[in-house]
Amino acid sequence: MVEYKVVVNDVKTGKSYNVAVSGNHAASLTRMSLGDVIDGVFVGLPGYKLKITGGSDKTGTPMRSDLPGNRKVKLLLSDSLGFHEKYHGERKRTAICGRVISESISQINMKVTEYGDKSIEECLAPAPAES
Repeated sequence: MVEYKVVVNDVKTGKSYNVAVSGNHAASLTRMSLGDVIDGVFVGLPGYKLKITGGSDKTGTPMRSDLPGNRKVKLLLSDSLGFHEKYHGERKRTAICGRVISESISQINMKVTEYGDKSIEECLAPAPAES
C-alpha cells in the first residue's frame, strides 16, 4: 500500500502543514503530475484546491517539472533545481526524478490555490478522544 507525506503550504500565512495520506486517497494521487491542481479532499481539506509543486523520493532525490515520466535519471546540471554550484560554471551529473508521482515518491509538496470555508487548522485538527 502506498503512503505519502504531504506538505501543504498556506501561502497567506506562510505556514506549512504535514499530512500523512494513505489508502484510496494516496492511490488517487499516484500518476498525478507536478503543476496539477487537485481537490483538497485527498489530504483532508474539503473545499480547498491544492497545486502540486514538488516532491522527493525515498532517497531524497527531488522531482523536476521539466523531466517527463516517473523515472529517475542522471542529468548533467549547472546551477538549478537539484544542484547548486560552488563556483561559477561548475556542472555535475546528479540523479533527478521525473514529474509524475509514482510509488517511489515519499514526499509531495503542495500549495493552497483556493481556500475553503473552514481554516486549515480546523480541518487538520485530530478528533477529540472519547473517554
